[in-house]
Amino acid sequence: MAKTVLFLYNDPTAPEAMLGDAFTECGYDVATFEVVTAAQAHDPAVEVPMPDPLAYDVVVPLGSRWGVNDAFPWMAAEAAMVREAHAAAVPMLGVCFGGQLIAHALGGSVARSPAPEVGWFDVDASRTELVPGGPWFEWHFDRFTVPPGAVEIARNASASQAFVTGTTMGLQFHPEVDEALLELWLAGDGVTELAALGLDADQLRAATRSELDSATKRVHALVRAFVDGVAQA
Repeated sequence: MAKTVLFLYNDPTAPEAMLGDAFTECGYDVATFEVVTAAQAHDPAVEVPMPDPLAYDVVVPLGSRWGVNDAFPWMAAEAAMVREAHAAAVPMLGVCFGGQLIAHALGGSVARSPAPEVGWFDVDASRTELVPGGPWFEWHFDRFTVPPGAVEIARNASASQAFVTGTTMGLQFHPEVDEALLELWLAGDGVTELAALGLDADQLRAATRSELDSATKRVHALVRAFVDGVAQA
């Protein structure tokens, strides 16, 4: 019987993209849950009953334009869900905001980063089977500290980039990004955010197009190593 991965849509513009293909290749059925819907995005301070994490084989909290320190009611509910899943050894893979939320839920901290990262950045990994070499896509203004008992497995000069604790793995970067997802972000406030950082949207598009083939291989390798290794801990 196929296993099921649950992707938590913490933002209607932050779907699983290439992560869905990578989990499918590993034999998983894909389920999704909209935490914040498109209709709620203009006022995201909503209460949301979370799904039962024990009903799934893997839970993947995805990204968000909002930060953990916005402290919306659904974030507290999702943090409680994360703690329940972690305690029950339900494998979790947190992505950017999802990684920050996991870090926060398990006792780490999240704060504004003095050096926001938007674009393709190299990271230094101690476990390259989980975080293969090569640049990863980043779009974040906050950063986490790893929770107590977790092992940091990747970082760069700006932020901790990945940690593992039990069957849980948190990422600061976005392994899922492809050209279509980038365009979705640029269609929102992305171009304005880039301009504020002195960055050019067309240059980011070109870099993403150039990296896509190797980035696709990296995300598939990351997910395969996660399900064969971390998820089995």
